[in-house]
Amino acid sequence: MTLQLLHFQILSAAIFCIGLYGVLARRSAVLVLMSIELMLNAVNLQLVAFGAYSGFGTSTGQVIAVFVITIAAAEVGLALAIVMRLFRSRGGVNLDEIDVMRG
Repeated sequence: MTLQLLHFQILSAAIFCIGLYGVLARRSAVLVLMSIELMLNAVNLQLVAFGAYSGFGTSTGQVIAVFVITIAAAEVGLALAIVMRLFRSRGGVNLDEIDVMRG
């Protein structure tokens, strides 16, 4: 049984929707960051699947996926530093109560 591109697209769309729901429904900054990572992984899955089924014999999708992983790692490092700073100063990381960075 060979997996077709449609299977990867459906799986990627499901993972992306779960991540989108997590971004829109959660209040904790750590859970929002995890949801963003889910969305980025869904995009990586889509890139690799399109690269594998393109038929050109190139690994363009995989190379772009590596760049997305690199950007995601930098984003997580910076965001977790901000979250830890907010937790130390306020005692919590509820996104509804974060207005410290204004002004």
